[in-house]
Amino acid sequence: MKRNLTTLVTASVLVVIFVLLLFTFQVRKSEVAVVTTFGKTTGIYQPGLHFRWPWPVQQVYKFDERIQNFEDKFSETLTADQINLITSVYVGWQISDASDFLNSFKNGSVATAQMQLESLLRSANMTVVGRHPLSDFVNSDVKQLKFEQIQNEIEEMVQGELQTNNYGIKIEFLGLKKIGLPESVTEAVFARMKSERNILISKAKNEGQAEAIKIKANADRQANETLANAQAEATRIQGQGVAEAAKTLPIFQRNPDLAVFLLRIKALELSLDQKSMLIFDQRTPPFDLFQSLPTNSPSH
Repeated sequence: MKRNLTTLVTASVLVVIFVLLLFTFQVRKSEVAVVTTFGKTTGIYQPGLHFRWPWPVQQVYKFDERIQNFEDKFSETLTADQINLITSVYVGWQISDASDFLNSFKNGSVATAQMQLESLLRSANMTVVGRHPLSDFVNSDVKQLKFEQIQNEIEEMVQGELQTNNYGIKIEFLGLKKIGLPESVTEAVFARMKSERNILISKAKNEGQAEAIKIKANADRQANETLANAQAEATRIQGQGVAEAAKTLPIFQRNPDLAVFLLRIKALELSLDQKSMLIFDQRTPPFDLFQSLPTNSPSH
């Protein structure tokens, strides 16, 4: 009797589990589920426990809502200036509409969806690269590079195709990962880069020489102005001296002895300008002036 009860309880539990598995389904936090009834979408379910009718009435398709990424294979494309360029693009994508995704790809195959996305990505990459010259990808001047613009153009083109065809996919991020040049054109590209660098060097050198000439010209001009001002000042001072001399000349002409006397006094001033001991002959001008000096009487 006890064994029959255990068997009955076990059987009941198994039946409950079977019913739950048959009439319910669990959606994880990172998933979204699409339920179809007789092949047509009848509901989209978020994480949690949900009820359903067993197959073949209803069927549940679960999809990962997390971002998935992959890197496209190298593809060789001609640039706008007819140079072969090898590029590789990485992309991150996510299911934006689970119902459209299920209808677009058989049984909601992620592998099939990625193959389709790779095709769209390769086509957009070739189109956008063909619009730009090589200098937008490889340039000695960093400011001339246009990676961000090119990436945005590729992303916009792919995003537009996905929306137009209702694939239920959206691009989260996209970028150029690798850029290469075929061996046949590498040497020519390096030669072009060297030529561009030489042009920049020549330009900088010419600008430096022009600036040096400008600085030298300014320095010469300032020196000439300073010299001219000094000469003008010297001429002015000389003119003042001549004018002063002209004022005293009539006086000296009327009294030559006074002029001689003053010249002798000036000579003595120059001789006694510094502390010194003089040994001189009183008969030699201008020291003969000392002969005429008054002497003190013995009484004083």
